[in-house]
Amino acid sequence: MKRIAPFLIIALVLIAGLIAVWALSRSPQSNPPRNAATPDPKLTPAGAQPPHVRGNPNAPVNVEEFADFQCPTCGAYHPELKKIEAEYGDRLRVIFRENPLVPTHQHALVAAQAAEAAGLQGRFWEMHDKLYENQKAWSESKDVVPLFVDYAKQIGLDADRFMRDLNGEAVAVRILQDGKRSHALGVKATPTLFVNGKEATGDSWRPEGLRVMINQALSGASGP
Repeated sequence: MKRIAPFLIIALVLIAGLIAVWALSRSPQSNPPRNAATPDPKLTPAGAQPPHVRGNPNAPVNVEEFADFQCPTCGAYHPELKKIEAEYGDRLRVIFRENPLVPTHQHALVAAQAAEAAGLQGRFWEMHDKLYENQKAWSESKDVVPLFVDYAKQIGLDADRFMRDLNGEAVAVRILQDGKRSHALGVKATPTLFVNGKEATGDSWRPEGLRVMINQALSGASGP
């Protein structure tokens, strides 16, 4: 692990430099109201492709979440969003977008890398859940990489490949692509959510407000 530490540091610095423009102005604890106008999809970067999707790919309602794995608010929101997913079943699909708040959260970027590295082995959502469920433990650690490698083993990943991918170009590009989309949409805080392309502003991002938006979308009150 010590041998790869310099390479890990270099990779983190490079990726941090790429995303600093869109990450530095964010606040992890608030979701301030903004203009909720639906963005023009023709002018908005698509984000990492293919996106990380959970739920029915043909669902009538799409929830796109921009989140940070080290953000306490995101950690508290995680089980609430899973409840909403269970409630709506096949009527809902959820897309996760990487939105690490650097330098506010010192481990947020490597956590995003860990999730994306797991995704390259088809286990993104397993790592996503593992990171949120153990957020307090790794957030307080000085060296998170050994913990993330252990999580990788627990969810059945090839640990050697996981370490290579953690610092690889494919992971860096996916995080950068999500960052471009986040910046274009004016995302300032985590979690930020969009329902069929419409931002959940004010208190609408909270679980009950999100349910209202989903119900409106299901009834045709909110178009994509």
